[in-house]
Amino acid sequence: MSHTAQTTLTIHHEAGLHARPAARFVKLAGTFPCTITLRNLNKDAKAVNAKSMVSVLTQGVNQGTRIELVATGEQAAEAIAALTKLIESNFE
Repeated sequence: MSHTAQTTLTIHHEAGLHARPAARFVKLAGTFPCTITLRNLNKDAKAVNAKSMVSVLTQGVNQGTRIELVATGEQAAEAIAALTKLIESNFE
């Protein structure tokens, strides 16, 4: 049985998902066994692997960008909850 969880969030960090915020995001995503994708909704971009720094950076997520996160597999809900908390805390 496959578990899927997803959410749509707005990035408020002034750097967006670049440099340090992206590194923290990718590092946290990598701690979960499920598949996690990130999609820039402002650009109608294709979803990319949220565990890949290069893929996350290619999304061009800036301050004010709406993103969609989708996790599939083991601990999907926990992964989305943790990443949501990271983003909503402004990567603190």
